[in-house]
Amino acid sequence: MISTEDLHFFITLASALSLADAARKLDVTPPAVTQRLRLLENRLGMRLIDRSGRRMVLTDEGELLAVHARRICDDIGNLSDTLASRRGTVAGHLRVIAPLGFGQRYVAPVIAQFRALYPEVSASLMLSDRPARISDDMWDLMVHIGELRDSSLVSRRLAPNRRILCAAPSYLARRGEPKHPEELLTHDCIALRENDEDVTMWRFTPRDQGTPANVRIEPMLTSNDGGTVRDWALAGLGIISRSEWDVAEHLHAGRLVPLLEAWTQPDADIVALINSRHGRSLRAQRFLDLLHASTLQQPWLPGDSEQSRSGKRAQGSGAAGSTARASAG
Repeated sequence: MISTEDLHFFITLASALSLADAARKLDVTPPAVTQRLRLLENRLGMRLIDRSGRRMVLTDEGELLAVHARRICDDIGNLSDTLASRRGTVAGHLRVIAPLGFGQRYVAPVIAQFRALYPEVSASLMLSDRPARISDDMWDLMVHIGELRDSSLVSRRLAPNRRILCAAPSYLARRGEPKHPEELLTHDCIALRENDEDVTMWRFTPRDQGTPANVRIEPMLTSNDGGTVRDWALAGLGIISRSEWDVAEHLHAGRLVPLLEAWTQPDADIVALINSRHGRSLRAQRFLDLLHASTLQQPWLPGDSEQSRSGKRAQGSGAAGSTARASAG
């Protein structure tokens, strides 16, 4: 006999790159995964996975089991969701994936609030610098920032988010302020590696609708953690192109200075991707509504209202720019 736990285990295993990867996803040791797989194969009397070296390949029987396991687990989940919805209950397990920094700062508190509102819901939050690589069997809702490569995914815009080129006053005092994107080639640039994007190609469009400029930077420092990249810039180590949500407070305080303000970079709007198989549940929809209400307020911007936030942002940018230019002489 196969239990639903066996099916969930094999679904995770089938979507993993290796036994070690499956162990990380299941939060167990690799030997535990190997032992459980062996027990399942012995119970069924067939080999489900061919293991050669570090790679693993599903056998024909393994492929068949994976397909039917997903279908059965989906049906059970959909049935549970339908019954819960009919009695007006928000229940079940919610799985959310979000980028590292944004997830820690803005998604995790919403999950805590959601749990307080709906105590019959359990939730897991996975933070990743490459969320798009995670199998759709692992999530109900994914928060994504930046270019969306797969347009077939159902999405909902949570909040606008500009990319801002900036640096610390101490860096500008030492190296001067670039006046044109091409001058970035002579500056120390810091790049954030995330979402498998081409992070060394910085694209600019002039506000006066002139000729765009694409600059292939040679970063002096790189990291997959946005907080590290921001902190390097705050320390005066170079120029960064970062999301407004991550640098707005530092721009307002003058710790970072906006650069090339006559140019814009592609926006990196914050969106929620909804899993077509798992994201239609009542709990997922209620969480999405709560997350949208929270992020739409753009809590990363200073001030209590949109109007005051915009005014303070402009004031802060102007003051920061004056400070930088004065420091640069």
